[in-house]
Amino acid sequence: MIRVCLIDDHESVRLGLEAALLREGADVIFSGESVTSYLRWRRAGGEAPADVAVLDLGLGDGSAITDNVRRIVLDGSAVIIHSVADRPAAVRESLVAGAIGVVSKSAPIGEVIAAVRTVAAGRPLDNVEWASAVDGDADFAAAQLSQREREVLALYATGLPLKVVADRLGIAFSTAKENIARVRAKYTDVGRPAPTKVDLLMRAMEDGIIDDADKNAPRVG
Repeated sequence: MIRVCLIDDHESVRLGLEAALLREGADVIFSGESVTSYLRWRRAGGEAPADVAVLDLGLGDGSAITDNVRRIVLDGSAVIIHSVADRPAAVRESLVAGAIGVVSKSAPIGEVIAAVRTVAAGRPLDNVEWASAVDGDADFAAAQLSQREREVLALYATGLPLKVVADRLGIAFSTAKENIARVRAKYTDVGRPAPTKVDLLMRAMEDGIIDDADKNAPRVG
């Protein structure tokens, strides 16, 4: 059962999402209007973190989206932004802070539920709102990867073991490993850290290094 928390300062939005998620068998462990209230509730009761937090982009308590996302991620939950689609810079800010993706509040409820399932399964969320937030923001800093780094990332991020990546490119395993280390360092330098393989997949998709065909290619090893 997927454990979900809903954080939105509009009660009607929370109630609608909660009812739909419960119908689909999810466990909505918390529904409230701020990140602070969620974290206080969780720690006071000794509850484990939610698998997925569905978070509004702008909350009525005046909190910053970067702080909200980072607090939830550090607490151990994946974050989906659920908001209007007319604030691409703020959405991008949430992605840089560690959110997995974004779903518009105008999307059918089934899309929200599908997004929760996708993220709970450890997969990146790739949809129109997410792509628009990246493509529409001229300040989305490129990592300036070399051609070899892009080649290694393209193969590694889609699921190939690093040894297989090295063999395919005809390079030493140590060289492939060094390339991935440099890729991670470069993304960190531009404020887009990628500590996990899922993060690397997201960065590669954001920068057009891989496309949907690459992402869905059969895994090896």
